[in-house]
Amino acid sequence: MTRLPRLVASLQGPQTLGRGPAFWAGFAIVVLLAAAYPLTTDGYTVGNVAYFFTWCFMALGLCLIWGYGGALSFGQTAFFGLAGYAYGVLTINFGAGGGLGVLSLLAAVLTAAALAAGVGYFLFFGRIAGVFLGIVTLSLTLVFERFMAQTAGPEWRIGKARLNGFNGMGGMPALTLPWPGGDLVLIPDTGLYYALLVLLVAVYLGLRALVNSRFGNVLVAIRENPERAAMLGYDVRRYQLAAFVVGSALAGLSGVLYTAWGQYITPSSMGITAAALPIVWVAVGGRSDLTAALAGTLAVLAGFQALTIYGSQYALVAMGALLLATVLLAPEGVFVGLARLARRRTP
Repeated sequence: MTRLPRLVASLQGPQTLGRGPAFWAGFAIVVLLAAAYPLTTDGYTVGNVAYFFTWCFMALGLCLIWGYGGALSFGQTAFFGLAGYAYGVLTINFGAGGGLGVLSLLAAVLTAAALAAGVGYFLFFGRIAGVFLGIVTLSLTLVFERFMAQTAGPEWRIGKARLNGFNGMGGMPALTLPWPGGDLVLIPDTGLYYALLVLLVAVYLGLRALVNSRFGNVLVAIRENPERAAMLGYDVRRYQLAAFVVGSALAGLSGVLYTAWGQYITPSSMGITAAALPIVWVAVGGRSDLTAALAGTLAVLAGFQALTIYGSQYALVAMGALLLATVLLAPEGVFVGLARLARRRTP
């Protein structure tokens, strides 16, 4: 099999919903509509949708770790926050022009991946699983959030970058890309929207290829029955660790993009509420499929923002009720359930 047919096969393999000409035609239409969206509205609204995109990478990473690998992690916001702060420190000290912004982004994401590799090694090679893995990763998030919240004094600085405790770090430059004729500064407007859209499509397609590869098939086998996978000769710990590192790197990418979008990062972005929300996004859409998790994340984010604006006191209650309803009525996720129902009714 040549490379192109193999790549096409991996994009619509058995571990993801949606395949064939109808699905990919629909996918192309959605991408084209998303590309045309900035032409139909104002810059503020476009920047707001770009804000939604920044969170999608963390959701896709959690889908890989939890939905495909079977390891529920509450620690994704720790990697989100670490990468966000790392990007802020680097860009405040060295600037973002001349490609330094991209290098800072890569360095921040690698920092999150390195922490995930260290933490994940002790988790998975220490045979920590199930609810205990969730407890340890949640503890990591809360410890990091509490530590960053108490860095308010003037002594808490890294070069020119002050951490500022609970108030958070601000003043870092926007994401800047090297471009012929001068750097392209991506403020929360059309430019950042298109950059995030292209990156999101690329990450989504890359993850589809990954989960439909041999690695993804083994990962799903481990989720379904880790003992049987081990008996077949697969090192369960290495596969789970690899998924954890990739998913946490994507959480770090979300942290960098969020920080660049708003040009600030605060410890509250790593609190217990922030740690729980990605679980809701992925569970509602369907944790066992990338497309469902992505669609669910965007839908729940839009609903959560509307509730925050028009009834802020009910927003978190509504999110809790939504998660409870999903677990009781549609444990596979709303979008996964609808897709499978449509498949059964299609002759």
